[in-house]
Amino acid sequence: MKEIDKMRNGEWYDANFDPEQVKTRMKVEVLCNKYNQAEPGSPEQESLLKEILQTDIPDKFCMFSPAYFDFGFLTHFGEGTQVNRGCYFMDGGEITIGKNVFIGPFCGFYTATHPMTYQERNKGLEKALPIKIGDNCWFGGNVVVLAGVTIGSGCVIAAGSVVTKDIPDNSVVAGVPAEVKKTIEQ
Repeated sequence: MKEIDKMRNGEWYDANFDPEQVKTRMKVEVLCNKYNQAEPGSPEQESLLKEILQTDIPDKFCMFSPAYFDFGFLTHFGEGTQVNRGCYFMDGGEITIGKNVFIGPFCGFYTATHPMTYQERNKGLEKALPIKIGDNCWFGGNVVVLAGVTIGSGCVIAAGSVVTKDIPDNSVVAGVPAEVKKTIEQ
């Protein structure tokens, strides 16, 4: 089985030394660099984003540069979503973001996890677990969402939070690690 297949199946895979993995990520890194240098809102920038994501851009979607992806095609955005500057989508696992999600600057969505023992980490092993975000969420600046987390619809994630576990719909979440502080009556 190829390393990318193991990655997509949520199994341990060689993320650092497999030539195919490295080549794919480097290609996307070059595309991200071009996207980040292109004139904001230009047809060139939109074309580059389509190439990174390998799909059409959703209606009313906006992403400010700079933006960063590992693979691109494993991140999916809903219509009306807004992504502020400096966000990173470590998308070895699928990242699915719903409709009308507001993502503040410098947020990170990290699907990767590594072995606890350094012997296994030093082999370049990694496991990628999906991140799922519902509709109508708001992420303050510098939020981190870790591997395998599902965030329900209607949530507000306070700036600087680190989300390590699933969050139910309509929750206000804050802290490191993030905890539900209250429920929003929608």
